[in-house]
Amino acid sequence: MSPYLTSLTAIVAREALRFIHQRERFIAALVRPLVWLLVFAAGFRAALGLSIIPPYQTYITYETYIVPGLCGMVLLFNGMQSSLSLVYDREMGSMKLLLTSPLPRWWLLFCKLVGSTSISILQVYAFLAIAAVFGITMPTIGYVAALPALIAAGVMLGALGLLLSSFIKQLENFAGVMNFVIFPMFFLSSALYPLWKMAESSELLYTICALNPFTQAVELIRFALYAQFNGIALLWTLIGAATFTLLALWGYNPARTGLAKRG
Repeated sequence: MSPYLTSLTAIVAREALRFIHQRERFIAALVRPLVWLLVFAAGFRAALGLSIIPPYQTYITYETYIVPGLCGMVLLFNGMQSSLSLVYDREMGSMKLLLTSPLPRWWLLFCKLVGSTSISILQVYAFLAIAAVFGITMPTIGYVAALPALIAAGVMLGALGLLLSSFIKQLENFAGVMNFVIFPMFFLSSALYPLWKMAESSELLYTICALNPFTQAVELIRFALYAQFNGIALLWTLIGAATFTLLALWGYNPARTGLAKRG
């Protein structure tokens, strides 16, 4: 077997085993969006009075509107949680052994990204299944059409987590950085509130939300769940994924981190 394929299988399997052994992580990943969906959505719907959401031009409830945003929340939190394991591995020393292997550094980080993205997508579909049990469903074809969108968004957010983990030296500092990144990205996006509504209240807020890469990921998922294609959102999501990945590779460069000398 090719060493590249062996390393990919081993790293993805390690991520899967770590996730299986951390059942609390899976439960937390589902409870968080379900609370927003089943509890907060009732108040938001009454306050916003949303019924027709351009550009879909179809009647949808507020619950079905925020489902794609909550899918993005699952991807965002899991991407950060996966990068947290890298900080832990660095403190334990296993990260140094991984990055000093004969295989290219970019391939090892790619394997890590594949593992975290795969787990994120499984969590998203578990969330969609539970939402369907409560009667909050999307078009059937949308569940299939959303898979490529989830992959693109998961890679982008996972690469962002890799980038952050390359600059964080201690495990204790990661929680603060996560909150500093996650909450602004989530709330300053179209996950809970339509962009066209934001434009009515504040042009500055609309501009910030439109430039947020998480907004583009959410819109890509939202269109896909309605079996529609959003080329602009896909383009910006891929650009974000490529940018974060390149910066993560630079962040894990041994010339910058000193891993080569310590090794």
